[in-house]
Amino acid sequence: MAVRRDGAPHYAARRILAAGLVVVGVRFLHTVGFIPAPVQSRRELLNGGIAGALASAVGASSSAEAYELPPLGYAYDALEPAIDKETMTIHHDKHHNTYVVNINKALEGNEQPALVELQKTAIQRGPAFRNSGGGVYNHDLFWLEMAPVGKGGFPSAKLAAAIDESFGSLDEFKAKFEAAGAPGARFGSGWVWLVVDADKKLAITSTPNQDNPLMEGVEGVPGIPILGCDVWEHAYYLKYQWQRPAYIKAWWDVVNWNQVSAWYEDALGGKAPNVDGAPAAAALVGQRRFNPVTVAPEKKGFAFDIKFNWEGNVALGGS
Repeated sequence: MAVRRDGAPHYAARRILAAGLVVVGVRFLHTVGFIPAPVQSRRELLNGGIAGALASAVGASSSAEAYELPPLGYAYDALEPAIDKETMTIHHDKHHNTYVVNINKALEGNEQPALVELQKTAIQRGPAFRNSGGGVYNHDLFWLEMAPVGKGGFPSAKLAAAIDESFGSLDEFKAKFEAAGAPGARFGSGWVWLVVDADKKLAITSTPNQDNPLMEGVEGVPGIPILGCDVWEHAYYLKYQWQRPAYIKAWWDVVNWNQVSAWYEDALGGKAPNVDGAPAAAALVGQRRFNPVTVAPEKKGFAFDIKFNWEGNVALGGS
């Protein structure tokens, strides 16, 4: 009896090709130095696999389905001695991530607005939006407005002039800001802010918990925040214990005045900091090491060619 042989080779070849593509994909990720983001997002868990990893590695665009925990733009110990490594690690990886997880749960199945837009109605929409939505925005802004000592620059000429006009001098502004964040003024957890108010003037205000000046009905002066200091105990207690004023005073050393000055210019035009753009994208695709591509040593015995319906060469571990 004749044995039909036309289907088997094609089936086997397809299986070999599929296996080869998986291995090639893994080797490609290793070559470009793809490193997953420190905390996996819901999107990454749902869309895992080699195809998703390849798309992330080459920077393929896709619409976000959930807010993301942004990677820091500096090392965890880069803000020392003002803020210690352990505090930064716990603050970012645990506290901030908890806010991200909780707001995503609250929004599951619903439309996701831009994070800055979410702030406007957060108080009216309830605790999950107010506390977790506010917590995500506030912390996204917080990481961006800081830089290692000596890297944050100085207030721009325009911002410096506005500070002098509103507070007398930069030193007087700092003293008033520190006083607004002291336990006697902001009892318990909260934030201290420098805002551009409705009259385009600078003002200092503070808010409880994770409220911020963008929220309708907020306590204090509403406006566009361009600088904010987190005075929750988790932001400073490991190093400063009960000494919140000492923490705020040291914090000035890591303020990124370059970023604050840019936000001031935007605020004069009515634009609030949009902090969920580039950082969220970076978290989505992971961090990459762009090292020079090196040629791996030649390995013998694991190379083959595949030919069916077209000509193609696949080399695995060989040349």
